[in-house]
Amino acid sequence: MDDALAGLDDVDWARLSHAYGSADDVPASLRALRVPDEEERLTALYELHANIYHQGNRYEASAHAVPFLLALAADPTTPGRDDPLYLATGMAVGYDESHLPSGVGIEDWRREVARMRAADPAAEERQMDAWVEEAADPGERASRKRQRELLDAGVVLRNAEAELAAYDAVRAGLSGVRGLLADGDAYVRAAAAYTLGWLPEEAAASVPALRTLLGAETDPAVTANALVSVGLLDDRDLIPRLREHLAGDEPLPRWAAAVALLRLGVAEPSVIAELAATSIAPPETAGTPVAFLNGDLRLYSATCLAAMDDAPPEAADAVLDGLSRTSDDASFPMAAAALKLAFGAPSGPSVPSAPLPPFDELTPVQQRAVRTIAELTSGTWDWVNLWEILREWGLPTDRDACRTYAGLA
Repeated sequence: MDDALAGLDDVDWARLSHAYGSADDVPASLRALRVPDEEERLTALYELHANIYHQGNRYEASAHAVPFLLALAADPTTPGRDDPLYLATGMAVGYDESHLPSGVGIEDWRREVARMRAADPAAEERQMDAWVEEAADPGERASRKRQRELLDAGVVLRNAEAELAAYDAVRAGLSGVRGLLADGDAYVRAAAAYTLGWLPEEAAASVPALRTLLGAETDPAVTANALVSVGLLDDRDLIPRLREHLAGDEPLPRWAAAVALLRLGVAEPSVIAELAATSIAPPETAGTPVAFLNGDLRLYSATCLAAMDDAPPEAADAVLDGLSRTSDDASFPMAAAALKLAFGAPSGPSVPSAPLPPFDELTPVQQRAVRTIAELTSGTWDWVNLWEILREWGLPTDRDACRTYAGLA
């Protein structure tokens, strides 16, 4: 009997559902994560991402798979043990970009699920209809209508419950994840440090474990993951150590310390300078990964700066420099961060954007933001993702129109 997968066949997987129907194929994929052949393991991992974590969604079967993924990660005989741990963590929180830079607001999350459980389904249906009608323009209304046609209140509630169940399944196994901070494999330590940052209800046990790791860790990327996590877990007692890392020579821990310090409310010039520099030219990463935002240090830095209530001018300049160095899907969140720094937060999805004034009436940083976006590659402009972002700030969603507005050829 495989101890890491003990009890796998006791679960009635055929009764559970995932993205493509019955979850009766999940056990075979979980078992395949144990085989020596790397290609076969990667195929199984792909299958699991596709069916129990499809495009960041969680399903009835997702929470049931979590204990086995955590057990596989904890078993030293499992090849590539960080992979099942990252998958379990993804199912706990979805795509991590939706929680950054502030971290998981678990109290609000639990409160909203409780509200949905107690709500009148008919009232929920009316609320979704009103959401469609509140769209700012016909294009947005058509997009919302398509989404609305795929949902009903019962589906929304089931999805919300599946997400929270997966989160709680990871929380239930977090003591084992903390044990992995002492693992001999740096990839496993990095994944464990990353995971702990997403579960603030366990901070009382996780913060001391992360401090112990930081006292002995030599791998810069593992240290960076741990530093970001202590910031997300609100460990203010560690601010002196974070300042030491910020003044250090290692680029990854220095960047991570700046991220954590700003999350903890320390907006000193040295913190802003580090995040500004990384927004322009992030340090090279190789080997052990910095897991947050899939290792996109430029975007994480820009996101932190854009979340500030009163960001200094150099923050917008740096993010715009960074945006000019991106293309395709890497440009979309950077453009959103740049526009927020230049124009402020948009009014909201139900409030029509105010018409833009003539270009020469914009502030210098606003003019630069528009020009930088107008000069993104034509391939980047082919994506509807960019148009949706521009629509929020009332900018032209056609490249030629945007260039004309900005006075470019």
